[in-house]
Amino acid sequence: MQYTTFDLSIAEHIASVTLNRPEQRNTMTMKFWPELRQVFTELNEHPEVRAVVLASTGKHFTAGLDLRDFAVLGADLTTGDRGRSSERFRRLCLTMQESFTAIERCRVPVLSAIQGGCIGGGVDLISACDMRYCTSDAFFCIHEINIGMTADVGTLQRLPHLIPQGMMRELAYTGRRLLAGRALELGLVNAVYPSHEAMLGEVTAVAREIAQRSPLAIVGSKEMLNYTRDHSVADALNYVATWNAGMFFTSDVAEQMAANLEKRPAQFAELLPPRKLDD
Repeated sequence: MQYTTFDLSIAEHIASVTLNRPEQRNTMTMKFWPELRQVFTELNEHPEVRAVVLASTGKHFTAGLDLRDFAVLGADLTTGDRGRSSERFRRLCLTMQESFTAIERCRVPVLSAIQGGCIGGGVDLISACDMRYCTSDAFFCIHEINIGMTADVGTLQRLPHLIPQGMMRELAYTGRRLLAGRALELGLVNAVYPSHEAMLGEVTAVAREIAQRSPLAIVGSKEMLNYTRDHSVADALNYVATWNAGMFFTSDVAEQMAANLEKRPAQFAELLPPRKLDD
């Protein structure tokens, strides 16, 4: 499928998803939302993909919502009966949330590479990723408070699991910019790089290392980490025991042990594509 707001390529088990509207600061138009959901749905079902690098182009990662598109949409959503308009708006909000949740649900790790401004919806976007890396000129801003609204597509739900509560609330209440160095101190990003080129090289190297591991074990690890975040320790321990009861007896374990003994790269079979019900 061809996308208008992203470039997509797959090589050596790594998918590269790149925002491609640098002249518009990679703002999120109405087309962005269904395309984001579709691209990650596609990657989630792709048997060869073992890691995803989410990157951008130009000076800024993204300036967030395209306010021109949403001004028109807002007028449409607030006409007529107030109750019906509000119910319609709620469904729109839930649909937009699903676009970022598609990243979280993607069975393989998603690594985001951030340069310049990551503003508003950009913070929602990178909060749904597994890991975040940035350039030294990067900054993060929960911009919604600066335009008089509560952030509603993921930042306030996911970011508190990534940074301390006090700092989370300061950023949410003030709309201040969080600079790259401080983001590294807080653990929001894994590393800071001097240039966009250096960052993409290093992030791709991390993705390549992930792609060399057992894909079944990687999928299981992401499933467990996401489940653990949202459940008790007891529930999560029970779940991983059940998961491994079904997934442990795989050829990947024997192959990895043999590769370790023979000092060679392991060779793993691809994950299976989804079974289509109408095949």
